[in-house]
This record gives sequence, structure tokens and C-alpha cells, in this order.
Amino acid sequence: MNGLIMAGQLLLGLSLLVILHELGHFLAARAFGIKVEKFYLFFDAWGFKLFSFKKGDVEYGIGWLPLGGYVKIAGMIDESMDTEQMAQPAQPWEFRSKPAWQRLIVMLGGIIVNVIVGILIFWMLTFNIGQNYTVNSKLNDGISVGTIGKEIGLQNGDKILAINGNKLIRFEDAISSKVLFDGAQLTILRENKTLYISVPDTILNKISKNDKENFISPRYRMQSVDKVSAPDEKADKPSFFDKLFGRKFEKPVYPAYAAGIKPGDSILTVNGKAITFFDQFKEEVSKNKSKPVSINALRKGKEITFDLKVSKEGTIGIIPNLSTPETAHVDFGFIESFPVGATMAWSTFVDNAKGIGKMITGKLSARNISSPIGIAKVYGSTFDWVKFWTLTGLISMALAFMNLLPIPGLDGGHVVFLLIEMVQRKPVSEKVLEKAQIVGFVILICLMVFAFGNDILKSFGK
Repeated sequence: MNGLIMAGQLLLGLSLLVILHELGHFLAARAFGIKVEKFYLFFDAWGFKLFSFKKGDVEYGIGWLPLGGYVKIAGMIDESMDTEQMAQPAQPWEFRSKPAWQRLIVMLGGIIVNVIVGILIFWMLTFNIGQNYTVNSKLNDGISVGTIGKEIGLQNGDKILAINGNKLIRFEDAISSKVLFDGAQLTILRENKTLYISVPDTILNKISKNDKENFISPRYRMQSVDKVSAPDEKADKPSFFDKLFGRKFEKPVYPAYAAGIKPGDSILTVNGKAITFFDQFKEEVSKNKSKPVSINALRKGKEITFDLKVSKEGTIGIIPNLSTPETAHVDFGFIESFPVGATMAWSTFVDNAKGIGKMITGKLSARNISSPIGIAKVYGSTFDWVKFWTLTGLISMALAFMNLLPIPGLDGGHVVFLLIEMVQRKPVSEKVLEKAQIVGFVILICLMVFAFGNDILKSFGK
């Protein structure tokens, strides 16, 4: 069921964006009197389709291959590779008969719509829910530092005062793209001393393999045990995929449950070391993987000692109650929320550009490229309308950027050839366009295979 919910959200989000993207091309073409023959969600590869109907001169339908969608514009060399039509004399209602500037607008139509949709989504989200943020000045216990943060010199309890000399108001800015993509100088307060620590612009390559908490997060105090993992007859069995791929299944262990730790217990020490913060607890437990530990806890005013063996993953199977950092909420009016939403959308577009640039220069691994499998996992197994629309807005801006890339077969590839035509004042030959389309198709297939391979390997923990 969880997989179906993930797939359903992905399908809904991408379908909306694909339809709107293609509608951008469709409306621009019709505005200039260009004939559109097909408007399809998904591809009707080899002539197979799930559904279609014809209205006027246009065939509308849903293909069987869910890798996007397309509009077939008469007189244009596209993914349909309709060379027979191109061999006929040009007609006044065909794409190739129109001025270059009109064809350029048609090709940019889908990208423009994706940008508008992204801005609209972030605008409405900002207007409806406002913004929440962690008040940095109220993090009295400072930050908790993961392995990646420690590599650059940060320590548990540090307080971040500024980024590149600008006072840090919202803690979230310290783990935003302005730090992780561009690198930054952090002004740190440590034991009444001011220090300056540089974040390298390659740090995202390490964080992407883990999570942002392995960089920094607010420091949480341990209050009590909230939940204790217990055996589950249904969950503690090999899954369908374990059996299908012959994966070794090891029944989960529940050290805390077996030792008798219960919700409400307050952990005082681990192996005699006093525990105040969650990072202290994690560190003491994780460094004793597959080893026995002694935990002293307080239950209803009485101290109890539990002897247990830590799992090989470095956990004991509890979810703690943690102190909550102080947050602030900001509401925006309808007009006021527009520039905030537009800035969020534009930042996403810029981040995509920076990410591709870092991949080209080798500062970011191409293993960060995700296929629909990875995107579905981000949507999650439960529906949350704020998360759904936030991710859909992010994807809309990502699609706008990806389609602008100068790869033949994408809108950006067509734009490049049109710009060349406008400069040299004559069109690029149809043979060159046909060969470029084939090359672009091969590149896109290779990228798709690579992305799917990435996500499949990640699912096996590789």
C-alpha cells in the first residue's frame, strides 16, 4: 500500500506538470496559427495508447509509456521523427513556415509555463501557510554536529552567529543552498571565543550520501523515552522483494524492549557517562555496535540499570522525547506573499543550475541524479498536501531548467538551433536536425538508465 501511495503521488504530480508544460507549447503554436496534430500525456510508443479522442484537427490521448508527454506540431522535426511529412512542400500552417522568433516562443512555451506554475505554487503555499523557522538566537545549547560537520572543525555546542558576515536569524539558512552549494564562512561562538570556520563548496557531495543531520542540526536535550521498538509478526518477516531477489533476511533485534526499557523512562547514563543531549546518547551507543552497554535510567523517581547489547547498526530501538527548539511563524498577505514565493521558485531554478555545474566540474557526484523511483520516495507513503505541492513546485522548476539544457530532443536543443538560424539568417539543414534528434534521444535514454540504476542500487544500500 505504501508503494501505491508513493507511486500515486508521483503520477499525479508529474502528470499535472507534463500536461501544463505541453499546454504551453500547444497554446503558443495555436496563437501563431500552427497546426497541432497530437496532444499526449505519456508516450504512445510504437502506436500503443491507453485512451484517445479527436476534437477538431487534434488527437488527444494518454500513452502507455509514463516518461513525459508531447505535442506533435506539424512541420517540426521532433521525437516522432516524421520524415515523410518533412519531405512534402512546406505549408503556411506548419512550424517550419513561421518566422524564427515565433518558433522560438513556441519552443519556450513549455518552459515558461513550468516557471509560472512553480511561482504560482510557492506563492499560494506562502499565502496559505506562511513560513516557520527555527530562531537561531534561541538555540541556547547550540548545535549538534555530525561526522561531516566535525570534519570541517565544528563541535557539539557551537553557536553559529553569522554566515559570510551576515547575522544568522533563521537556523535553516545554515543548511540551505547558500551554504551547501556555494560554501561559506561561519562565525562561531565556542566557550566565549569567536572562531571562523570555512564550509567547502564540495561539502554537498558528502551530505548527499547521508543527510543534513550528519552536517549540523539544533542540539536537543534528552527528556525521556517516547517509544520502544517491539517485535511485529507481520513486519519481522522477509518481504516479497527479499524472496524475489534472494536477499539475506535477518530478523530485527530489539535491545531496549528485551532489556525492559519502557516509554517514560529518563536515561541518565550510558556506560557511566552522563547523558544530557541526544548527540551524547547517539555517540555512546553507536560506538558500541554489537557490544554490551549498561544504561542507567530514572523511572517514577527510582533509578534502574539495564544491561543490553547494542545492535550491529549502533541502535537500541528507542525513540526519545527531545526538547523542541523555539520557532517563529510569519504570515504574508496575498500580494506580500508573491515576491516571497517567486524568490523561492527562482532559488530552486538557480540551485538546479548550480548542481549541474558542480557535476560537470566534478564537485558533485552524478550519483545524485534521481529517477522517478527516487522522486516517489521523497513524496512518501502518506499524503500531506503541503509536502505534495511543495515537491510539485520544486519539480516544476527543475523541469523548466532541465528542458532548457542544450540537448537535442529537449526544448533547449531546439532553442539552440533556432538561435543559430537567427544569427546566420538561414535555417539549419533538416538532415542535421534529424541526426541531432537521434543523438539527443540516445543521450536522454542513457541518462534515464543511469538515473534508474542509481535508485535501484540505493535501494540495495549501495
